[in-house]
Amino acid sequence: MDPSVLLLFALLTGFLLLLIRGQGNGYGHLPPGPCPLPLLGNVLQMDRRGLLKSFIQLRDKYGDVVTVHLGPRPIVMLYGTETIREALVDHAEAFSGRGTVAVVQPIIQDYGMIFANGERWKILRRFSLATMRDFGMGKRSVEERIKEEAQCLVEELKKYKGAPLDPTFHLQCITANIICSIVFGERFDYTDHQFLHLLDLFYEILSLVSSFSSQVFELFTGFLKYFPGTHRHISKNIEEILNFIGHCVEKHRATLDPSTPRDFIDTYLLRMEKEKLNHHTEFHHQNLMMSVLSLFFAGTETSSTTLRYGFLLMLKYPHVAEKVQKEIDQVIGSHRVPTLDDRIKMPYTDAVIHEIQRFSDLVPIGLPHRVTKDTLFRGYLLPKNIEVYPILSSALHDPQYFEHPDTFNPEHFLDANGALKKNEAFLPFSTGKRVCLGEGIARNELFLFFTTILQNFSVSSPVSPKDIDLTPKESGFAKIPPTYQICFLSRQLG
Repeated sequence: MDPSVLLLFALLTGFLLLLIRGQGNGYGHLPPGPCPLPLLGNVLQMDRRGLLKSFIQLRDKYGDVVTVHLGPRPIVMLYGTETIREALVDHAEAFSGRGTVAVVQPIIQDYGMIFANGERWKILRRFSLATMRDFGMGKRSVEERIKEEAQCLVEELKKYKGAPLDPTFHLQCITANIICSIVFGERFDYTDHQFLHLLDLFYEILSLVSSFSSQVFELFTGFLKYFPGTHRHISKNIEEILNFIGHCVEKHRATLDPSTPRDFIDTYLLRMEKEKLNHHTEFHHQNLMMSVLSLFFAGTETSSTTLRYGFLLMLKYPHVAEKVQKEIDQVIGSHRVPTLDDRIKMPYTDAVIHEIQRFSDLVPIGLPHRVTKDTLFRGYLLPKNIEVYPILSSALHDPQYFEHPDTFNPEHFLDANGALKKNEAFLPFSTGKRVCLGEGIARNELFLFFTTILQNFSVSSPVSPKDIDLTPKESGFAKIPPTYQICFLSRQLG
């Protein structure tokens, strides 16, 4: 038989097999989803505006549990508050694996606590939680560090005397310095060139990972990895950050005092020494490097991006900022700095911060999970190792829990008496066993930085509120707020 006829026959056979899988979707009994093409998967059904738009549209047709083929590999999508909670909380162990993000996989692989699986992940997460708690509750608590950093920022912003500025770098500095004080045992000056360069690299990585080209790479990794592109730029940036971390680790090793560990790196090095004869230990150099990278990056970018969105929203809705400042004046006044004890007496401010997190929808697709064993879920058999995307955006915009999900409205988090109310759909940090490691620190940062800035400054924009565009600059792995200018005007306080 002619080779071209054989090839055509093979392609048709593959297509028919996938067509038969279609709604029942191979691998046993996967959830329904669009019919995939050989090799291409569901690429032809993808919206050109990105994966998130595509995934949200598929829910309307197929329901709350959907199978999508990203290239040749099947992925299960989970939509809505109840579905996500049922999977990540009620079936926590089964959904506790971590999937891959293709553009960072070649460098990070399965090391560090964010992308590790199995016993490695459990051991590193336990160690990291305990160590961060120790250094966050010691002689200088996280609260004290945040309050001091907030005052440094206030002094820095006063130098601008109300002139317009892009707040990206300043908000990165303050959040980076909190995690740096825990991981590296020091904070950096806002004029430190190496520090500023690292922050530029972080910002660029997050933007590139969230770009359309990275989403295309996720679909065709096997082919595109051999060509130049965004993935190589991301790898280059990560390598540069790892070089910095490597130098820090060596400095720590040279000055280590076993009786008084100074920070996360010291504590890890002591554990490495303790387990050096254990050939199966997870406390080795590679896991140290990737764990520090994970903490440094996540601890810097998530909170700073949320704050950046927050102040953009205050410019768009100045009446909200005014109400926050009124509550600050009533509860805190002008003669002392805000403390975490103030939060319970400031329900409106707390509700505003919750709504900023909900509305900004920072990680809309959520980090990918992996099923750790064959699992029966809502009548479908999910095979071990299949990847699962909990679409956190579908919870944060769940109309069953938020009256006007596409509108910025702090009332979403206030009851009839004006008290803060809990909402089951509030999942900006995800939930279950893979819930964000730094949730507690992030919540404290957002409250103390937000209130300290608005205690000392009124904010205004060179652009009229009605003309402020909230459309994200990128919307992929993360939502990146648009670039904007803001004026911090010193408040005349009594």
